[in-house]
Amino acid sequence: RSLSSSATSARTIPANYDIVVVGGGIVGLATAREVLLRYPSLRLALLEKEDKVGQHQTGHNSGVVHAGIYYVPGSLKAKLCVEGLDLSYAYFKDRNIPHEICGKLIVATSEAELVRLDKLYQRGVANGVKDLSYMSPAEFAKVEPHCSGVRAIYSPHTGIVDWGLVACHFAREVQELGGDMLLSHEVDS
Repeated sequence: RSLSSSATSARTIPANYDIVVVGGGIVGLATAREVLLRYPSLRLALLEKEDKVGQHQTGHNSGVVHAGIYYVPGSLKAKLCVEGLDLSYAYFKDRNIPHEICGKLIVATSEAELVRLDKLYQRGVANGVKDLSYMSPAEFAKVEPHCSGVRAIYSPHTGIVDWGLVACHFAREVQELGGDMLLSHEVDS
């Protein structure tokens, strides 16, 4: 699952580019891919200090495909997260990237946590998170029998994926679209 130094080496760097993206994590790769999809005539290079893409946060996270519950309503993060959910799943499906839409429970384990749980629920609703619902202990026990608490929010469209694998797919697409992947190229300033 790795795109490694077989990408363009330092000896073959062209003299100039229209755009240079710094960082071979999911954000840099997605940015480079989108730029090339929108502007295919541009010369683009992506610089990554490691010899493989996705070696930092991208490859070391929980793998959650978030539905948009946690972000401040009206924020760009909230908007992009909610819109990006379906786009992400479509991308995974189109490229046969293993993923699971397993849902997520957010559980209040005591009465004292119900106020925070309600605030999260309202935030999710305000953000347009699809099919968000409350569950009683009997209901969420059917989803996760080892979980206990007084109430839960259920987000059925939250899922999991290997974001490092997604990063490798993005990197291949950047190259297929004519971008240069310059691995082992650290940027000093």
